[in-house]
Amino acid sequence: MTIRVLLADDQALLRSAFRVLVDSEPDMEVVGEAADGAEAARLAVERRADVVLMDIRMPGTDGLAATRMISADPSLAHVRVVILTTFEVDDYVVQSLRAGASGFLGKGSEPEELLSAIRVAAGGEALLSPTATKGLIARFLAQQDTADQERDPARAERLESLTVREREVLVQVAGGHSNDEIAERLEVSPLTVKTHVNRAMAKLGARDRAQLVVVAYESGLVRPRVE
Repeated sequence: MTIRVLLADDQALLRSAFRVLVDSEPDMEVVGEAADGAEAARLAVERRADVVLMDIRMPGTDGLAATRMISADPSLAHVRVVILTTFEVDDYVVQSLRAGASGFLGKGSEPEELLSAIRVAAGGEALLSPTATKGLIARFLAQQDTADQERDPARAERLESLTVREREVLVQVAGGHSNDEIAERLEVSPLTVKTHVNRAMAKLGARDRAQLVVVAYESGLVRPRVE
């Protein structure tokens, strides 16, 4: 299947560069370009995009708002948003992950990294640069008022539906580990880990692994550590 990619960036030159790169691959194609978030959300529906490469800072409706719009639309449940940012340590990135983005990628990344990110997101694995994403979330959550987080019972209640093993797997996912690594750590098969991950996602209403990481930190299951 061909991966249908939507480009959302207010800089036409960057969109052109991304289009040339994406269209050069036999398994993907650019199906549209947007200069602002509102247009991106509209085109995601019209062009039946699989992956949206979303710039955070755009005039009018920014990438954060657009990500929320896409994530809130049931008809776009299959769409994966990959945030493109100049600065990988960016509070907006964390907010975007909370809003439903599948991960982030620095604009300075190598072309191969961008293409790989598109394929990973389209395949549903969705957590890009696991260690970096985990560290980013932890850093900003550590700057917030932990007491306020703990006073929100909804976050803790969401975990009550998980089995003991699903919680163990969630902790490992929040640590940025792959299914194979988790399987080795817990001495189970990768297929078993995948099953637990999928069940945890369903119970917690998470779109992908990136969302599981956010839930793990916001619920207090995993405590932020700033190095």
